[in-house]
Amino acid sequence: MQAENKTAGAATSCDIRMLGPLSAELCGTSVVPTANKPRQLLALMALNANQVLPAATLMDEIWHGEEIPRSALPTLHTYVLKLRRLLKNALGPGAGCAAKEILVTRSGGYLLNVPDESVDVTRYQRQVVKARSAAARGDDVAAARAFDEALGLWRGPALVDVRPGSVLAPELARLEENRLGIAEERIDVWLRLGCHAQLLDELASLIGRHPLNENLHAQFMTALYRAGRQSQAMETFQALRRRLVTELGLEPSRRVRRLHEAMLAADPSLDVRPADDRTRLAFAVA
Repeated sequence: MQAENKTAGAATSCDIRMLGPLSAELCGTSVVPTANKPRQLLALMALNANQVLPAATLMDEIWHGEEIPRSALPTLHTYVLKLRRLLKNALGPGAGCAAKEILVTRSGGYLLNVPDESVDVTRYQRQVVKARSAAARGDDVAAARAFDEALGLWRGPALVDVRPGSVLAPELARLEENRLGIAEERIDVWLRLGCHAQLLDELASLIGRHPLNENLHAQFMTALYRAGRQSQAMETFQALRRRLVTELGLEPSRRVRRLHEAMLAADPSLDVRPADDRTRLAFAVA
């Protein structure tokens, strides 16, 4: 599979983006179909690039919520041929590889054979690994910048213009959950660097979109407290508590309660030196 990847990559330039609207270009030409089901097929194969997807899985995705017709398999083959036609047109005459070397037939299924670096999801995942590695060795500036680069690849909700079926939908939910988790890790790093004042607007927006997320509220409370806005930090805690009690019948977690108590006691461990000019500049550029 790796050898095929190199063959296709050497002969073509490819760019596939799914962290937002679906975009797939081959040699500078879009190969995204306009019809819903072929578009859905391309999205699922791109999200699982360089992996064989069984025909049964592809049919489950395409006919989600519908009775799979007896003609499903030949119809799937027709969709594949349409995608290959788009690939062939984009490659043009004299191309170093054929469409069937990119959208490859395998026993019982298909594989989208493209260079790993051409897929934004893969680039995002690699940047996350880079950021976490930097954080683990204590290089918070490098970690923060790598987290920023990873999240900068997002252009909106993943595959926002594709109708997901039973296979694609949970994968998109996983991606969005991961995006939020990485955003929280990024904020933790920038807070350690003393950029609390620069994070206030972003955190206010995030808790507006995720009103029951305790970690985001804790981060917002911390940023407010360090920015000298202790009363707003207390109000943020009380607002979270009211929502949790009213909507879920739960009190805030022990971690958040301890943070609240530490703020009431003006615990010096909560303080951090404000970011220096170099770090503030790094944040602004990011």
